[in-house]
Amino acid sequence: MHYLYLMAAVLAETIGTTALQASQQFTRLLPSVIVVVAYAASFFLMSLTLKYMPVGIVYAIWSGLGIVLIAAIGFIVFGQRIDLPAIAGMVMIIAGILVIHLFSSSSSH
Repeated sequence: MHYLYLMAAVLAETIGTTALQASQQFTRLLPSVIVVVAYAASFFLMSLTLKYMPVGIVYAIWSGLGIVLIAAIGFIVFGQRIDLPAIAGMVMIIAGILVIHLFSSSSSH
């Protein structure tokens, strides 16, 4: 169940960061409200995950997946460019998350 909380936290953070771009520096009301609600939901869900996993592992997964998802959304939705070094870095982030899950015994209490 804690992985569902963590994935939901990543999704909420991704929604919040996408809305942050759409809020145009908090000058648009609806996207600004979505930012606050989504980040609050993300932190709440992340706190539930902390009952079962160490904070460093939770934060590494949360931030790493968030980076990759936001980069993809920036590319698809906002037309932002992603160059080869950025793609290589994101592949390494995903590889790091896989190493944590496949080989580390510290991924759960």
